[in-house]
Amino acid sequence: MVRKLSPNVHWVGSLHWDRRLFDELIPLPDGTTYNAYLIQGTEKTALIDTVDPDKTTELFDNLSALEITHIDYVIPNHTEQDHSGSIPAVLERFPDARVVTNAKCKALCIDHLLIDPSRFIEIKDGETLSLGDKTLQFIMAPWVHWPETMLTYLQEDKILFSCDLFGSHLATSDLYTTDESYVYECAKRYYAEIMMPFRKNIQKHLQTLKNFDIAMIAPSHGPVHKKPAFIVDAYDDWISDRVKNEVIVPYVSMHGSVEKMVSYFIDAIVEYGITVKPFNLTRTDIGELAISLVDAATVVIGTPTVLVGPHPAAVYATYLANALRPKTRFASIIGSYGWGGKMPETIQSMLTNLKVEFLQPVIAKGHPKDNDYQELRRLADDIRAKHQTLTIMK
Repeated sequence: MVRKLSPNVHWVGSLHWDRRLFDELIPLPDGTTYNAYLIQGTEKTALIDTVDPDKTTELFDNLSALEITHIDYVIPNHTEQDHSGSIPAVLERFPDARVVTNAKCKALCIDHLLIDPSRFIEIKDGETLSLGDKTLQFIMAPWVHWPETMLTYLQEDKILFSCDLFGSHLATSDLYTTDESYVYECAKRYYAEIMMPFRKNIQKHLQTLKNFDIAMIAPSHGPVHKKPAFIVDAYDDWISDRVKNEVIVPYVSMHGSVEKMVSYFIDAIVEYGITVKPFNLTRTDIGELAISLVDAATVVIGTPTVLVGPHPAAVYATYLANALRPKTRFASIIGSYGWGGKMPETIQSMLTNLKVEFLQPVIAKGHPKDNDYQELRRLADDIRAKHQTLTIMK
């Protein structure tokens, strides 16, 4: 299936409708796409990104449908397999093609894909490549989300090929964003799971992009954005330092004590007009938890003590939060224990990447008692007071 973006600019990628796991880690409830773009100038032809190796045949079918017999340049914006995995096959089919990318991407492509170094043309930030009547400009965007990532801007058509930036894991028959609310949620999941650890880097790169006249954003995953402001404005919110008046409660309960405490705490928080989002870690889609962490002001982890430490499910959720580095401002712990242990200390020591203020935890011995419920009310009071000091997103 070939789809036209503008004169002599075509989508030639692949839809992966039923893929449900990415990198053996990230849930894909909506599948994904591998977006590759063919640009035909009056003198040269360029292919921006390729597809996952499993979908190479579909890429070649699309190129055949356009009667492509020669490609001059293959431009990987990023080395990972879902972008560059088909480059070796493309180079075999088009033996005169050269791989155009930056030095870091070249080195990684050689390491990961075993591409002959002689096949590369190295470019630097701001350099251009003429295809005749079409000109490509390269924008270095390191750590979005790998060190070699770059973006490619088609000057005459004002199209930004944005790599993973502004993307979404969403297999859809729509070439362009039509249902904005649906795409927004998919894009936010994508940002939460992949981009959020690099929030500060993305802030800088979005400033750079303000210098470009962008009429269309064509990411490497998900639909193309004909209204760039939709996705740029969303990113502006997500990468900002503003938070929402929300408390996220990932929790696990073995014998009911933690569940009783979490339930009481939720009721207390709701009374104060604060949004609370609980996640039972034995049933939660971890991607949904990641999405909730994007904007929330506070996270409270609920866990029993297993031997002397937190429940393994709580350990995983804590590790995830630490790795994703959300802009969360406050954190605390609700938990229980049987005879002893260092569960709270372990949780706190795992959150070193988060610039949060830790609020006094509530830890019950065995079944929660009156004084434990009083402490849960105290924690709710503390959170309300802290939230009142913040600039809250609407």
